[in-house]
Amino acid sequence: MSAHPMEEIISATRAAVQAAVWAPSVHNTQPWSFTVEGDEIAMRADSDRRLRIGDAAGRELLISCGAALMNVRLTLRRLGHEPLVRILPDPDRPALVATVRVGGTVVPDEHTVRLHAEIERRRTHRAGFTELPVPERLEETLAAQAAAEGARLTPIRAEAAVRVLAALTCAAQDVQSQDRLFSLEVVRWARPPGSTRGDGVPAGGYPREPRRTRPHFAQRDYAHGHPWGNDSDQFFGTSTGTVAVLTTRGDSREDWVTAGQALQRVLLHASAYGLSAAFHTQALEAQHLREFIRQELLSGEYPQMIMRLGFTFDENAATRRPVSEVLEERPPR
Repeated sequence: MSAHPMEEIISATRAAVQAAVWAPSVHNTQPWSFTVEGDEIAMRADSDRRLRIGDAAGRELLISCGAALMNVRLTLRRLGHEPLVRILPDPDRPALVATVRVGGTVVPDEHTVRLHAEIERRRTHRAGFTELPVPERLEETLAAQAAAEGARLTPIRAEAAVRVLAALTCAAQDVQSQDRLFSLEVVRWARPPGSTRGDGVPAGGYPREPRRTRPHFAQRDYAHGHPWGNDSDQFFGTSTGTVAVLTTRGDSREDWVTAGQALQRVLLHASAYGLSAAFHTQALEAQHLREFIRQELLSGEYPQMIMRLGFTFDENAATRRPVSEVLEERPPR
């Protein structure tokens, strides 16, 4: 048991879970739940929120949970507690993604404070960026953030490789849009205008009439024939931005959690410098396309996320479920 007073521990664990729910997740499914017992937080993957068509193996689900785990770690350290983390601690309970115990006292460094401040500010972008280029030095620091978590973030600098990734994204999107079950799964997580749901992608979170980037990376069709979307052109540019791929050396469930933690660390650091990210997972949801990308573009490493990074004026509000829906608190044993 930590030397901290129990009241302080309870406050810290609640704050950590409150921060966790702000993590990004595929289609904003928020596929997680938490149990707090004494000085330990248990995070579980919510299989009812897994994409059964697009994410049959649960890879994107565990990446989402890994991002939430990063928020837990950052929050505990920001509050002066060392997070003691165990990833996938029990093979007999595959839904148990991680346990985090409140450890001893630490002094949060400036970087921890900066990243923690971005947890509720970070937003996912779903369109083009302004023409303002991403500084190469910032790209390098983002790569260092991923490396610190055991993953690799590679900015794709070759124009031919960017065109390949754009073409594969468009091809995958076209195929998925013709698949009725796939399309229905996406629509399940699309929120119509005025919806009060606390999950899913809001109608104002993407352009009503998407402007093509150069080269073009296809966006998800959340509107699916409805006149939904944001028609404020000032938010959406036409620049592709910097294309980057997040990879891991292996492709186990633990690697997927690692990828999620690295992704969130990258996103928070990017947000601190005014940078937004757009995600493109379509090609990675088709196993043969993912394998092609791995072999032909990434020297054998496993792609976990394709993203574009850039600057935008998009400041849409984020939507999250209340913590009461995902948190169970138990008295200490």
